[in-house]
Amino acid sequence: MSKQRIQLSDHFTYSRLLRFVLPCIGTMLFTSIYGIVDGLCVSNFVGKTAFAAVNLIMPLPQLLGTVGFMLGTGGSAIVGITLGEGGPKKADRYFTMFLLAALISVSVLAVLGILLLRPVAELLGAKGELLDYAVRYGRILMLALPPFALQNMFQSFFVTAEKPLLGFWFTVGAGCTNMVLDVVMVGMLHWGVEGAAVATLISQLVGGVLPVFYFIDHGNTSRLHLCRTQFYGRVLWDACINGSSELMTNLSMSLVNILYNFQLLRLAGENGVAAYGVIMYAAFLFVAVFVGYAVGSAPIVSFHYGARNHAEVHNLYQKSLRLIAVVAVSMTAVSMVLIPFVARIFVGYDTQLLALTNRAFRLYALSFLIMGFNVYASSFFTALGDGVTSALISFLRTLLFQLAALLLLPALWGIDGVWLAVTAAELAALAVTVAMFLTKDKTFHYRKA
Repeated sequence: MSKQRIQLSDHFTYSRLLRFVLPCIGTMLFTSIYGIVDGLCVSNFVGKTAFAAVNLIMPLPQLLGTVGFMLGTGGSAIVGITLGEGGPKKADRYFTMFLLAALISVSVLAVLGILLLRPVAELLGAKGELLDYAVRYGRILMLALPPFALQNMFQSFFVTAEKPLLGFWFTVGAGCTNMVLDVVMVGMLHWGVEGAAVATLISQLVGGVLPVFYFIDHGNTSRLHLCRTQFYGRVLWDACINGSSELMTNLSMSLVNILYNFQLLRLAGENGVAAYGVIMYAAFLFVAVFVGYAVGSAPIVSFHYGARNHAEVHNLYQKSLRLIAVVAVSMTAVSMVLIPFVARIFVGYDTQLLALTNRAFRLYALSFLIMGFNVYASSFFTALGDGVTSALISFLRTLLFQLAALLLLPALWGIDGVWLAVTAAELAALAVTVAMFLTKDKTFHYRKA
C-alpha cells in the first residue's frame, strides 16, 4: 500500500503527505545547493570583490524572471482546480498557454535587462572592478532568463501532473550540470564570473527545456500534456491575479535585496555585501524546505477545493500547520549549529569578513522560527484561488514590512538592525497571516471538517 502511486484525489495522512511533497522539497533544496556551489566557486577562485558583484547584480535577473513564478503558481492552481472539476483536456490547453505566455514575456524582459544592466549596477553603487564584474556576469545571466522562467514553472506543474519525483530528477540533472561546469569553468579553466554565468545558463537549459519534450509525449502517464491551444485572456488574467502573491514575493525580494546591498555598502562596504551573499546562499537551504512544502502541497489543496471536498482541505490545512511548527523549531536549532561551518567554507580566507558573517547569520536565522507559516499561508490562499489575500500577505511580508524595518532598525542599532530586519518583518506578517486564516474561513471552510 505504501508503494502505491499517490494521486491528488487521495486522502492524505502525514505519511502520504510527506511522501508527496518530499520530491518538491528536494527540488528546492537541490536548486539551493547548486546555487551555493556557484557562489563558492566565485568566492574562492575569483575573490570577494567578484562575489560581492555577483550578489549585487543578482536581484535584477531575479526581478525580471518573476513572471515565471507568477504563471507557474497561479497557473498551476487554475490547472489543478480544472482537473478537480473533471476537465483534463481544458487543463492541458491552459497549461500550454501559460508556458507560451511566460516564454514570450520573459524573452522581451531579457532584452530590456541587457539594456538596463550597467545603469542599474551604477545606481546600486557599483564602481570600478565591482561594476565590471557585475556587468560581465549579469549580461550572460539575462540570456538565461527564458529557460530560468520555464524551469520555475515546471517545478509547480510537475506536482500538478502528479510527477513530483520526475520534477526532482530534472532539477538534479540541471544542478549536477551547473556544479560540474562551475568547477571546470571557474576553478580549472579560470573563466571567472563569465564561467559561473555560462554554467548557470547551460544548467537552466537542462531544467527548463528538456521537460518540454516530456510533456509533448502524450504516451506517458502525466496528468498534463502540451497540446494545441488558443489565447484565453480571462484565464491568463486570473492566473496573473492568482499568482500575483508569488510575483510580489519575488519582485519584493529583488527590490529588498537591492536595499539590503545599498545599506550594507553604506555601513560596511564590500564586506557587508559579501556577508549578505553568504547568508542568502545558506538561508536558501532553510527557506527551500518551507517553499518546497508550500509548492508541493498547493496542487492537492487546489484539486480538493475544485472537487468541493472541504473535509480534505481541512485535513491538509491542519496537518500542514503542525508540520511547519515542528520543522521551524528544528531548522532554527540546526542553523545555529551550522552557521560557523558554512561561513568558514565561503569566506574563511578573510578573518574580519568571517566574524561579520557569523554574527549576521545568527541574527538573521531567528526568522526561520516564523517565516514558514507566512510562506504556507500565501501558497495556501493561492491554491484556493484567492490571489488577493495571498498577494496581501506576500506584499506586507516581503516588501512593506521589510522596507520599513530596513530603514528604521539600522538607525537604531546600526548594522545589526539590517540583519534583524527580516525577523521583524516576518513577525509583523505573522499577525496578518493569523488574521487572514481566521477571517477567510467564512469563505473557504478549511478550519472545520
